[in-house]
Amino acid sequence: MFPQVGVGAILVRDGAVLLVRRARPPHRGEWAIPGGRVQPGEPLAVAAARELLEETGVQARIGPLLYHFEHIEHDPSGQLRYHYVVLDFAADYLAGTPQAGDDAAEARWVRFDEFSTLPINATTRQALAQLLP
Repeated sequence: MFPQVGVGAILVRDGAVLLVRRARPPHRGEWAIPGGRVQPGEPLAVAAARELLEETGVQARIGPLLYHFEHIEHDPSGQLRYHYVVLDFAADYLAGTPQAGDDAAEARWVRFDEFSTLPINATTRQALAQLLP
């Protein structure tokens, strides 16, 4: 059923942001803000904290909404493949060392000066450009 609601957690610490390299479509292989789908009946902040923990092993306190976007994708025949409404929240680090889990191929702190050397998802770049100096 479409659209689906997704959440992300934007966690900045010591000049770096916690990102995951996607293991599955959409955007497999690209670095992105950790997150995923909201489960039925799950509050948004709870979903963001759960997805962050599942994808990275990092615990955080979820803060205010920082960024939102839609991802709509069709297959070559015109059939709707994906329709996500994604809400990215600020997060404050509590504990944990990044380790890839769930649908992440990698998880790590990415320094801002590394952004030009990595295949970072375009939406992630837009979100972080609004937030970072």
